Amino acid sequence: MDLCSLPEGCMSHIISFTSPKDACRSSAISYIFQWESDSDAVWDKFLPSDYSEILSRSVSPVEFSSKKELYFRLCDSILIDDGKISFCLERSSGKKCYMLSSRELCIIWVDTPMYWQWISLPESRFSEVAELLDVCWLEIKGKIDARMLSRKTNYVAYAVLKFQPHTYGFDRWPASLSVKLGGEESGHTVILKPNTNRLSSTQTESSGGYGAEVLRARNDGWMEIEMGEFFNDEGDEGEVEMSLMHLQGGQWKKGLIVEGIEIRPRA
Repeated sequence: MDLCSLPEGCMSHIISFTSPKDACRSSAISYIFQWESDSDAVWDKFLPSDYSEILSRSVSPVEFSSKKELYFRLCDSILIDDGKISFCLERSSGKKCYMLSSRELCIIWVDTPMYWQWISLPESRFSEVAELLDVCWLEIKGKIDARMLSRKTNYVAYAVLKFQPHTYGFDRWPASLSVKLGGEESGHTVILKPNTNRLSSTQTESSGGYGAEVLRARNDGWMEIEMGEFFNDEGDEGEVEMSLMHLQGGQWKKGLIVEGIEIRPRA
């Protein structure tokens, strides 16, 4: 069958049932495919259904001349909600990703100057990040409504942080990281090794086994550690609750810098 003989809009309708990655590939086949795969009808399907509401929360206007241009603009992330949250789309699938800034998190004693301070760093997407000065009780929690996330998607939450050269107090007792949605909880305990950017004595609670994890370097100048994962079914299970806690031993701690918690689909 000659594809050029298909009714107008039929090919773009078919392409809209694929993926952003496949649509980009199909545009290389021929001029007809390129014209159809670049159409607003295709890329409107790849954008989240609530993209207009998300754009209304943007700190700065998002300019675009086509739905495809908007899609890739959102893949680069935008700041929403007075700059306290970052939003973007996963490039290959169009799934939603969020980062909650340290201002959006609940950090115990964060507004007490002797324990924490707010600083600005050029490598952060947010105007401020939280730097730990000295505490013996470290408790960081974040929440996000599951309805804000993509449905039928496996998500992972990551703590995004870094350590100052003078960091101390993290290498003896383990920190607990967890993620909870509805009745399901995922998490593990780790002993932070900031000087070597490693985590040791990692106990995965689901398996009961031990292994080693690495504080992974990101391409934005930060490090990340997985907190836990969850499956967002229909988005009707309430809030996703995430926590990083370092409470055992009563050791005083210093030098941690928290940018936020990122929630993105499992790769």
